Amino acid sequence: MRILVAAFMLFLAACAGPPADIREADAAPHADAGPGVYIVNLKTGDAVSSPFRVAFGLYGMGVAPAGTEKENTGHHHLLVDAVLEGDELNYAIPGDEHHIHFGGGQTETVLDLPPGEHTLQLILGDLNHMPFKPSVQSERITITVR
Repeated sequence: MRILVAAFMLFLAACAGPPADIREADAAPHADAGPGVYIVNLKTGDAVSSPFRVAFGLYGMGVAPAGTEKENTGHHHLLVDAVLEGDELNYAIPGDEHHIHFGGGQTETVLDLPPGEHTLQLILGDLNHMPFKPSVQSERITITVR
């Protein structure tokens, strides 16, 4: 009988869902209706020590390695101290120390940046590293490396 009661209590807890504060926190990046990318673990004003972890979030689309041809699917690119805008969004995202490709479908990385202020921004590229139209990119955040 105790096992049956315990199982029923677990069932009720599962039906209730996560606590309200977790649901609200998870819902925050999804405020708009379209697809979006965001940096999960950092925000503007954060101070970090190198090396540090950057986790990528995505909603409304899927992640797959570069070269994977599947609708609404792409891979992450992390812009470090760089901006892509205007006409630059009509070309493949460059690959260098300021435009880091995650063509394996990775959803996080570890950066080792020199001390000072740095900007970070995610942009989703298609199978050929082309930005989507409209562009799926995160807000640009500014962090300080100690």
